[in-house]
Amino acid sequence: MDIAQPSSGPATELGSEPRTGWRGVGLPLLVAGIGVGVGVLLHLRDPHVEGSYGTCPVYALTGWYCPGCGGMRAVHNLTDGHVLDALHSNLLAIPLVVAFVVWVTDWTVQAWRGQKMRLPSISRTTMWTFFALLAIYTVVRNTPWGTLFTPV
Repeated sequence: MDIAQPSSGPATELGSEPRTGWRGVGLPLLVAGIGVGVGVLLHLRDPHVEGSYGTCPVYALTGWYCPGCGGMRAVHNLTDGHVLDALHSNLLAIPLVVAFVVWVTDWTVQAWRGQKMRLPSISRTTMWTFFALLAIYTVVRNTPWGTLFTPV
């Protein structure tokens, strides 16, 4: 015979309290530190020097600039304060760096409050629009008309 027990509220197990304050922000701060470390590395070791980080595999195999080609150069240019050169190296780098900073900041605030990380969500239409624009960007930067978008 099954006897239902009345519940007096949500059951909490020992040690299952959410981590708040400094105890909760360890992982977000680690990810932020890795991002800063990558920026420092790209500032100190110039990706404009041929062979300093190897060659893009897509470019090596096809001769086409992929959407990420020039991204490291763009971050290097950003760390030098050359925003226009960064945009010329890779148009996507600045929005991606800003998105990373916003995401890690929000994650840190959420962790400080003891809440879970929020993952960005986009609609299916937005996703396919983004992929279409990414494909157009890739094609245009590999044509004679898209020399503005080729990595420098």
